Amino acid sequence: MTKIKLCGLSRIEDIELANQLAPEYVGFVFWEKSKRNVSLEQARLLREKLDESILSAGVFVDADIEYILTLVQAGIINIVQLHGHEDEAYIRDLRKLVDCPIIKAFCIRNDEDMDLANISSADMVLLDSGMGTGVTFDWRRLKHVSRSYILAGGLNPSNIVEAVTTLHPFGVDVSSGIETDGLKDPAKMREFVRLVRQQNDFS
Repeated sequence: MTKIKLCGLSRIEDIELANQLAPEYVGFVFWEKSKRNVSLEQARLLREKLDESILSAGVFVDADIEYILTLVQAGIINIVQLHGHEDEAYIRDLRKLVDCPIIKAFCIRNDEDMDLANISSADMVLLDSGMGTGVTFDWRRLKHVSRSYILAGGLNPSNIVEAVTTLHPFGVDVSSGIETDGLKDPAKMREFVRLVRQQNDFS
């Protein structure tokens, strides 16, 4: 069964709809350069409204480990998702401080990127085309994947059925693909989740 992560939630109404749709995960972005960036206090308020059955991931880009630790200890995030240049040493240092799953994102541009993802010590890898680019990468490169992964990058209601039925990823991560004019679109959110669940029922 392919799990669902709705990422880049930043408003109370996003959380309220997520509670109705019940994805396995939601994501909060803690990167100042992102239009989806939320502060610690914003994230705290959003997490308080989030159904306890839904796990929250914090998305970071080369962040200070102590900041990540603060969010984990406060119970704001259950999962750490790394989208920067974090190397194996960074992951080792982080793992010494936080007792939660670590996801490392890899931008898949060539087979060498795929090789790095395969050997990462992270608990799970996320295979992406870039940070919120809204475009897919060449899925043919996934023939070289040797571990479970979360698929991201350009996913939306128009291509998610193909992604789930042909690739069978552990999970799918969507952000810009469920937005209109830079804000989460309830209709797109509902349709995305419906389509993934429909394919899960068929499998």
